[in-house]
Amino acid sequence: MDVLEAIRIRRSIRKYRPEPIPDEKLETILEAARLAPSAANRQPWRFVVVEERQRRKALAKAANDQTFVGDAGAIVVAISDPEKSARWHEKDTMIALEHMVLAATALGYGTCWIGAFDEDAVKSLLKIPAKMKVVALLPIGMPDEKPAPRRRKELSEIFFREEWQPS
Repeated sequence: MDVLEAIRIRRSIRKYRPEPIPDEKLETILEAARLAPSAANRQPWRFVVVEERQRRKALAKAANDQTFVGDAGAIVVAISDPEKSARWHEKDTMIALEHMVLAATALGYGTCWIGAFDEDAVKSLLKIPAKMKVVALLPIGMPDEKPAPRRRKELSEIFFREEWQPS
């Protein structure tokens, strides 16, 4: 599957089949993040991959009780280091995370960006240092649903040539 096809078919998945992700598939997904670009190549990201069932359930609780999060085969917790890149650390980490989303999609897995969570609870559960910033959680698993595409704005509504165009 090429990248544009992965972009077209990607959906936020909130229902997963209870099956683990084979190590070689998970490593491919993680490799996509490792290869992501970052400002001045600082690579200010770190990731904690959580596969153990009880810890996944605890992360789901920390994610405002979004229980589906814990049903995924793995949860990647994306962390950025403000000391590595004070201005760009979160944005760079989001780019790396989206690389994982597209790689997972291309391999037939579903994901869902999770931005609603108790950062202190996540840090405590995973022993993340206080100076680090938890950017997002990314459940990854075999989808057990196929959401329909949602309406997207037309190109003409969001892109302008050369300068801002009033609506």
